[in-house]
Amino acid sequence: MNVHKNAPLTPRGRLRMVRRALEGASHAQVAREFKTTIKTVSKWVRRYLETGEAGLRDRSSRPHHAHPRTLSAKTVRRIGLLRRRRWTIERIAQAVDASPAAVARYLKRMGLNRLSKLEPAPAVVRYERAEPGSLVHMDIKKLGRFFRPGHRVTGDPQIFSIGAGWEFAHVLIDDASRISYVEVLRDERKATVIAFFARARAYFKNLGVEIQQLMTDNGSAYRSKLVARFLEAVQIRHLLTRPYRPQTNGKAERFIQTLLREWAYGRLYRTSYQRTQALWPWLHDYNWHRPHGSLGRRPPITRLGLHLNNLLRHHT
Repeated sequence: MNVHKNAPLTPRGRLRMVRRALEGASHAQVAREFKTTIKTVSKWVRRYLETGEAGLRDRSSRPHHAHPRTLSAKTVRRIGLLRRRRWTIERIAQAVDASPAAVARYLKRMGLNRLSKLEPAPAVVRYERAEPGSLVHMDIKKLGRFFRPGHRVTGDPQIFSIGAGWEFAHVLIDDASRISYVEVLRDERKATVIAFFARARAYFKNLGVEIQQLMTDNGSAYRSKLVARFLEAVQIRHLLTRPYRPQTNGKAERFIQTLLREWAYGRLYRTSYQRTQALWPWLHDYNWHRPHGSLGRRPPITRLGLHLNNLLRHHT
């Protein structure tokens, strides 16, 4: 117990109290002087007479005997063994002659309270195309418009822009190099998607990268016949992610997280228009200067290899 050594009724205070009682004062009188109870005075006097000043120190509150419902170490080991055989809590409780609540308590301590925890974590399957442009990922992130700073940066949930509406960040990221292209547009319709991809394709072509395959999720715009005919016309193969498997398009998902953290919510913007104006400077820094963890702490542009010298004329 971390208390001041001269505080009342700490070992030094208890010693003064005991000495006062041993000098002849009644326990009731000592209790009034030290503002405590007669029972407390009697307790410390008894302990002092038994073991001296050592008895005036605090003792552990741990019980001297195990709780009658405490399970033995052998029983606890058996509970863990049976659980790893995928037995239910009720079945284990019956087998070890304990209550289901007690079994559940010990399983929680062992981290086996849920059957799902018995399953090993699935191995993370990572892939990366060798050549820039051989596969690009595309996705859309819905963002709220605002006329004044909102709660995401101010922390005040009562601040919001009524009727401001929405805008959509369309993103495209190269699987091999992680070079990215982003635009904030008014909607996510199929015509908008086609126009965005055409501009993104021109951006990559200006960097010497020819897009060969495009991966998207199963959004209605991406699955439209208009988008399919456009991609067929420009000879780009369209890959769709498996349903309910967003990790298939994980590079786009991860890039959107970075985009939101560092650009959309990374600083205080007065309006959503000001936020959009800050997008291109941020994107340039991401592609050309920002170190990327999966690229050996180098920026994505370095993955273009032989094209790098020719790209310097595009660097502004």
